Amino acid sequence: MIILEKRKISLVSPFYNEEKGVQAFFNRINEVFAPLADRYDLEVIAINDGSRDQTFEELVKAKANNDYLTVVDLSRNFGKEAAISAGLDFATGDAVIPIDSDLQHPPEVIIELIEKWEEGAEVVLAKRVDRETDRPIQKLTANYFYKLHNRISDIDIPADVGDFRLMDRKVVEALKTLPETRRFMKGLFAWVGFRTTTVEYKVAPREHGTTSFNTWKLWNFALEGITSFSSAPLRVWTYLGCAVSALSFVYAAYLLIKTLLFGADAPGYASIMITVLFASGVQLIGIGVLGEYVGRIFAESKKRPVYIVRDVIK
Repeated sequence: MIILEKRKISLVSPFYNEEKGVQAFFNRINEVFAPLADRYDLEVIAINDGSRDQTFEELVKAKANNDYLTVVDLSRNFGKEAAISAGLDFATGDAVIPIDSDLQHPPEVIIELIEKWEEGAEVVLAKRVDRETDRPIQKLTANYFYKLHNRISDIDIPADVGDFRLMDRKVVEALKTLPETRRFMKGLFAWVGFRTTTVEYKVAPREHGTTSFNTWKLWNFALEGITSFSSAPLRVWTYLGCAVSALSFVYAAYLLIKTLLFGADAPGYASIMITVLFASGVQLIGIGVLGEYVGRIFAESKKRPVYIVRDVIK
């Protein structure tokens, strides 16, 4: 009789001000994995990302009842991308699944992810089939973001796919070799490649609390994604600068010929101001785009760690 060795599934879940949802999260996880206990060992890496409420204390209480839990307490709020990176570093499973702690990623979908993995996929994406839980502005901007990013970037990010996915151990090890300190995880997940398939799911409403992502944070997140994986914005301003220069040359030639043939006109204050303001605006926007990339270079050059751990409870 051949006894198959149990494989380990690691869940990576960042927590930020989720004190009211900690118990509900682990209750759902236990319900989902109870039928799988004979085939898989479970590991949960819970990252307390600098919560200001009692999230850490609630995670410590949860640890007392769940031996599979490892609590990673970060020294401050480093952001979701850094928290996921910390979880990947601490996870030891044969497959790793980042999952939100607010239960908007239904734990029941994990079973489908594992099934696809067992069939040979190395990455199994969880694709949302609706955006009913999003605000109208989020629905509009998300659609345009994916289209814009994939048009100007060398790496396509699957639309309506977030961090919720299953990754084989070899995928996680590849991600851990990437040196970036400012991280756009959706792009990094796509960049490493590997055999990929997709399952669909419907986003659940939050059971507790409110999201910490507002429109401004999402806008900056989108900028981070575009500047992380494309230099197209810089090329756009190169082309625009060439176009403005060409138009300026044509207009200067027109004025020169007109002056030689008909004499000089009275100076026009309005046309001068329009020209100066337009050229200044173009220059300032171009400097702003350049500044985004220079800022990234500056941040990466300091080689600071992605996160700092205050404590680990195993």
